[in-house]
Amino acid sequence: MNAATAARIVKDIKADIDKCTGCRACEMACSAFHAMPRYSSVNPAKSRIRVVVDELTDEYVPIRAGNFTRTGCDGRHVYLIDGKEYSECSFCRASCPTRDFFIEPDSGFPLKCDMCESVPPLAEPMCVQVCEPGCLTYEERKIDRIGEGQLQTGEIEAGLQSLISQYGIDAVIESLNRTPKA
Repeated sequence: MNAATAARIVKDIKADIDKCTGCRACEMACSAFHAMPRYSSVNPAKSRIRVVVDELTDEYVPIRAGNFTRTGCDGRHVYLIDGKEYSECSFCRASCPTRDFFIEPDSGFPLKCDMCESVPPLAEPMCVQVCEPGCLTYEERKIDRIGEGQLQTGEIEAGLQSLISQYGIDAVIESLNRTPKA
């Protein structure tokens, strides 16, 4: 496969909240898979997937851990779902300083879903394998890439913004100044 036709695989876990029963088997399987040594313990507080529960309406929403952010978000949007208000934090995938939702309880390090990457690779992440109601489904998609050396519009800007968000603009500028010029 040459550079002009190269493709990358995007892995995703989709959740059908109408099928979720709130059994939390996904949380247990995830925590067991990531335990050291593997499968030696079950602690849902160490899981990279959490089931958000609205006990009054018996609704369950599985949320996977996303990226770490150094600061809490500056906006607290409210979503209206079936007549009930939910804060943006309820469904946020980030681990951040304003809550301990996706923070490893022993070390304090942020957690992020890694799709249960392992050697040998699993056919599907553990949470998907144990989801009896079929709420969680795994999908791989091929996304075509533009030829080698060519960037899609906005890729550099998005990358820089991500670095600035994570490390601050001064650290990014300092690092760029230390980088040898090609």
